[in-house]
Amino acid sequence: MGSDTVMGTAERRGAPRAGGVQVTAQEAEETDRDSPADEAEVTARESGVPADKVGRDVREQQYYRPLWVEEPARRRRLPDPVRTAAVRAVLLIALTLIQAMVAFLCTMAGSWLAFPMVISSVVSTIAATWGALDVWVTRQVWNQRHGVVSMPSSTARALRRERRRARRQQRATERAQARIRRRGGAGQLSHS
Repeated sequence: MGSDTVMGTAERRGAPRAGGVQVTAQEAEETDRDSPADEAEVTARESGVPADKVGRDVREQQYYRPLWVEEPARRRRLPDPVRTAAVRAVLLIALTLIQAMVAFLCTMAGSWLAFPMVISSVVSTIAATWGALDVWVTRQVWNQRHGVVSMPSSTARALRRERRRARRQQRATERAQARIRRRGGAGQLSHS
C-alpha cells in the first residue's frame, strides 16, 4: 500500500507546505482541478445523484487494487489419496529428522535419553521410508485406475469401456421409448 491509498494523520490534520503554511485536505482538493472529483460533479449533475457520493465512488474505484490476482494453476492438483499419502510422508520425515537431531544432541551431551532416541529414530526412519514408498505406490495405483495409461493391463481402459457400453444401452432404451410414444402406444409392445 502506498501513501496515495491511505490517508495518514498528516493529510487529515494538514501537512506543512515548503514555507511552513498548513494545508488541509480540503484545500488540496480545491486546488487540484484535474481530479476525478471534477468528473464526479459533472456526472452528478447529469444523473441527479449528490456530488459527494459520486465523487467518493469515483475515488474508491480509482484507488482500488486487489491484494492478489488469481492465476490458473500450471499443474493439475494431486488426487486426494495421493495428496493424503504425501502429507503423511512429509510429517513422518519431519518427525524423523527431529528425532535424529535430538538423538545426536543427547549423544553429544552424554544423556541417558540418547539410547532410546537412537532406537526411536531408527524405527522412525523405517516409517518415513514406508511413507515415501506409500506416496509412490498410491500414485501408481491411482494413475492405473483413473489415468490415461496406454498399457493393456490398465484398468482405466476397461472402466471406460464399461461406461461407454452403459451409455449406449441407455440411449438405445430412450430411443425405443421415444419411438413407442411417437406411434401412439401407451407403453405396450404388443396388441394382445
